[in-house]
Amino acid sequence: IITEDMSPELTCYGYPGMNTPNLDRLASQGVRFSRAFSTSPVCSATRSAFQTGMYQTSIGAHHHRSHRDDGYRLPDGVRLVTHRLRDAGYYTIGVRKGLPVTGVKTDFNFFVDAPFEGDDFSDRPKDRPFFAQVHLRESHKGPAWKEARQQARLVDPAKVELPPYYPDDPVVRDEFANYLDAVNLADAKVGQILDALEREKLAGNTLVFFMGDHGRCLLRGKQWLYTAGVQVPMIMRWPGVARPGTVVDGLVLSLDMTATTLYAAGVPLPTPFHGRPLVGPQARPREFVVTARDRCDMTLDRIRSVRTARYNYIRNFMPERPYTQFNNYIETSYPTLGVLKKLHAKGKLNREQALFMQPRKLPEELYDVTSDPHEVNNLAASPSHEAVLKEARQRLEDWMRETADQGGVPEPYPPEEMDRRVRAAQAAAQGKK
Repeated sequence: IITEDMSPELTCYGYPGMNTPNLDRLASQGVRFSRAFSTSPVCSATRSAFQTGMYQTSIGAHHHRSHRDDGYRLPDGVRLVTHRLRDAGYYTIGVRKGLPVTGVKTDFNFFVDAPFEGDDFSDRPKDRPFFAQVHLRESHKGPAWKEARQQARLVDPAKVELPPYYPDDPVVRDEFANYLDAVNLADAKVGQILDALEREKLAGNTLVFFMGDHGRCLLRGKQWLYTAGVQVPMIMRWPGVARPGTVVDGLVLSLDMTATTLYAAGVPLPTPFHGRPLVGPQARPREFVVTARDRCDMTLDRIRSVRTARYNYIRNFMPERPYTQFNNYIETSYPTLGVLKKLHAKGKLNREQALFMQPRKLPEELYDVTSDPHEVNNLAASPSHEAVLKEARQRLEDWMRETADQGGVPEPYPPEEMDRRVRAAQAAAQGKK
């Protein structure tokens, strides 16, 4: 079960004021991973990764919604997890029918033939094991946010705990509260799916994963490598294997869900493969995880992050491009940005709130996420953290080389062409206003 644009704002993760009984129940029946991360803070890149078990930067799928019309295919030896499972005898379903809540998203940055065999859960062959994917869009900005406001129990905007980089403004509180309402709505839909498994007597012998594709769709979340953009909820219920009520605090990646799925099906992991099984003889703890952001929509950028249990190191390869370079999706869908711009023009933002409005990004950022969970105190220039910074730099350099990071290779059109497109979009947006 994959939700879109969701950070771990759930009761079972200790987030206050939420109404998530179904995911709380799922966590009590299995394993909750407290430090799970996506490989990217945007949908098409992270899906391209966890559907193959490979970093999107290694397979040429790192630019958001790229290769839409050029027929680009996966490199030799890289395959979808569904194709590997199909070869092992599994019937693969991208669920659109047959469950009370249905939907599927094949938003990949490559062309692939028939990612799933079927779309109706009810019509699956009863003599074959199955693999099903259900995608929930409730927490993604759009019609579901309006549906979320129709629930009987709503989050009170006045009680929302805003991060320090947001100004305390009614518009900001309303947007954040609406997101939390959408998370609660997603929980209700998860409950319907789990109930259906119970009715069909499948719950006792079915491995269930719940995961967000990337972090929340709020400013400084989605599209960014801060915690709010890449930390996701991940829960695994595996009857007879996963001890109920377990909490794992080690670092894990979305790719590890893919590896665990193959392990559960008895499919050997190929080489190379970037995911690691979460259980079994091949399970190995991670000292750090790397996340990556490249072009998102019309916004050119290249950013990499190395995260340990304590520190988040971010390298901005294009520091001359500000956080607020024009992005039509962000401009039209994130009311908080408008509030920040208005207050910034009036000189009414404090230090933390003004961070996102700087004309340039710093080349490097380093945050102690244990003492600074909102990542507002950059330690990159701190003499006492020089050793930490040096180690993070080396880990990133090694990772880029070992995984053949393609982020430094330009797309077919040059940056000036993208800038021309941005200017055209800005003019169109201004015309609509």
